[in-house]
Amino acid sequence: MTAKDAKQSAITESEVIRELADLLNETGLSEIEIEKSGLRVRVARQINVTAAAPATLENPSVLPASGALPAGDAAGADAARHPGALKSPMVGTAYRAPEPGAPSFVEVGSRVNQGDTLLIIEAMKTMNSIPAPKAGTVSAVLFENGQPVEFGEPLIIIE
Repeated sequence: MTAKDAKQSAITESEVIRELADLLNETGLSEIEIEKSGLRVRVARQINVTAAAPATLENPSVLPASGALPAGDAAGADAARHPGALKSPMVGTAYRAPEPGAPSFVEVGSRVNQGDTLLIIEAMKTMNSIPAPKAGTVSAVLFENGQPVEFGEPLIIIE
């Protein structure tokens, strides 16, 4: 390979990486990998999920004593407005445990620290760990294991 070919190859690789990074931003994916003509490129980014500071509920009757939210669209709307709601950062399938048969990452009443893994969302055959945005106690888990989730859907409430 000549010096000119090496320079052209480096430019092409750099352009591919930039295009993949742009694609990550456009689609909200956490990583993407391609292989073409012997060149294999993987671009990944870390997803940071943030939530508002803890506050009291405007309507405490929304949460029953069990800590789980009632089913229905009204409950989902109330959960989405909760200041401790962890919302899905992507579309995918949510899992409560790292593998089938393993214990769940968290249950209602679990104490979590900022950065602890709360769940996994599988998107495009990639497992994305979703960390706790803050320390607190899990007061509600709003999804079932293996359930499809939408972007922005409330998944867990941390008090």
